[in-house]
Amino acid sequence: MAMTNHHFHSQSPGAIDPNSGYNSATRTFHSLRPPVPLPPPSQPLSITQYAFVLLNSSTSFSHDATSFLIDAASGTRVSYSQFIRKSQSLSDSLVSKFPQLSSQDENQNVALIISPPSLHVPVLYFSLISMNVIVSPANPLSTQSEIAHLVELCKPVIAFVTSSVAKQIPVLPLGTILIDSPEFLSMLNSSKACEIPKQVLISQSDTAAILYSSGTTGRVKGVELTHRNLITVIANLYHNKRESIDEEELSVALFTLPLFHVFGFFMLIRGFALGETLVLMERFDFVKMLEAVEKYKVTYMPVSPPIVVALAKSDIVAKYDLSSLKLLGSGGAALGKETSERFMARFPTVEISQGYGMTETGGAATTMSDQEESKRYGSAGRLAANMQGKIVDPGTGEALPLGQQGELWLQGPNVMKGYVGDNAATAETLTSDGWLKTGDLCYFDSDGFLYIVDRLKELIKYKAYQVPPAELEHIIHSIPGVADVAVIPYPDEDAGQIPMAYVVRSPGSNISESQIQNFVAAQVSPYKKVRRVAFINSIPKSPAGKILRRELVNHALSGASSRL
Repeated sequence: MAMTNHHFHSQSPGAIDPNSGYNSATRTFHSLRPPVPLPPPSQPLSITQYAFVLLNSSTSFSHDATSFLIDAASGTRVSYSQFIRKSQSLSDSLVSKFPQLSSQDENQNVALIISPPSLHVPVLYFSLISMNVIVSPANPLSTQSEIAHLVELCKPVIAFVTSSVAKQIPVLPLGTILIDSPEFLSMLNSSKACEIPKQVLISQSDTAAILYSSGTTGRVKGVELTHRNLITVIANLYHNKRESIDEEELSVALFTLPLFHVFGFFMLIRGFALGETLVLMERFDFVKMLEAVEKYKVTYMPVSPPIVVALAKSDIVAKYDLSSLKLLGSGGAALGKETSERFMARFPTVEISQGYGMTETGGAATTMSDQEESKRYGSAGRLAANMQGKIVDPGTGEALPLGQQGELWLQGPNVMKGYVGDNAATAETLTSDGWLKTGDLCYFDSDGFLYIVDRLKELIKYKAYQVPPAELEHIIHSIPGVADVAVIPYPDEDAGQIPMAYVVRSPGSNISESQIQNFVAAQVSPYKKVRRVAFINSIPKSPAGKILRRELVNHALSGASSRL
């Protein structure tokens, strides 16, 4: 396949600082990574075809001998050749049953997918995407009204769900198929599957997936990602893979991530493109995760920060042989320096690589590419290849010079097409010249590393000062006796808002409100002090590990003595 280098913008190299990637003339940050070759945009190519091309470019790879998927609980394995056969069989069965599903024109159909992680979900994704059907996976814990909202947004013609969810799905043009039914299983193993797949011509500008942004602010939005967006993300991860880890032995990745979330979604495609073995867990359980690492000799885990915290702090960890583990890829929220250091002290041979991305960027917009970069604790890495960034004053909209804090704006070929069925939200988030406003307060340092301070909307406004909850959470996390913490704004007549901490004590700990307040006060400016503390059994979080602050704010305001 012909690959060409496309610089996303013509750059005058003279003006770009080689250390930070900052161009002072345009006040824009450029990626310091070598440019990654991308296929010409006009070439018909789907993300699944592209993943096949990358997979087959590895000569030593055996489709029959290598497991692509393993079910952690049952030990069931699906080899690469079985996976490809099942995807092909499902496509053939769907085309013969619903000839109108696969379309060659502008009017692509959408398939809603609601299922816990299982060996069937990746087959569904690959099968539908290769038919030019837009996949739209959603959280299996969604309520009936949430599902109704998603259906309104993405307008699916068909749904693939487990029987437990079926009754919540409204009537769709082509109906609902139960993933856990004998009918579906027979579609995966139809002997009629053609040897030569019918090639559907797919334009890179076609939509491949509608994924839902976590909805921590306002209502959930459907993010439209094209094949081109995902090809860019996978190309970056493929060409900047870590030689030290990827080449030595077969890479076995354990997925604690939900496959409907952007992190799980693009990591699944990445795993396929790199010929890795992926171990899937139907529902997350910390002890079962440790058992799976030991049993399947897991080398790599993409995780959310709460899992890194638990690995660093939990006593159970010592009972398991985790010596196969080489790398954790942490995303979904920022990881504090204390947590990273505590983890490294316990696992000196395991690297933690942090990245930053959003559903709206189809995956990682900043990454760490080697051990040196991984030592930049608290940072989210450097801009991925083909990406540009700006730090913008949220008040004036002006781009700021190096070292200043402001809203991060991103531009690159992996930035979404827009929010499906919501032009107003798209116009608010994407500028006319293609910059994505992330809503995150950030800064770049003089070496081009990105630091995320907090969500702009989550900053606590104490008098005239802005207090980032994440900073206080990192400090409280470092206190022995604290298992978890979330800091929220609490209304106050004099100050407007004050920082309030919800704390989960470690088993056996009886740490007090005043001990926490004094510990924080010793380390921060007076206006950042934590002025209220409440103890709670657990912090509510999204499947990606983001704190659901709204729930805690509601809890605090209702004066709730009720336990969450």
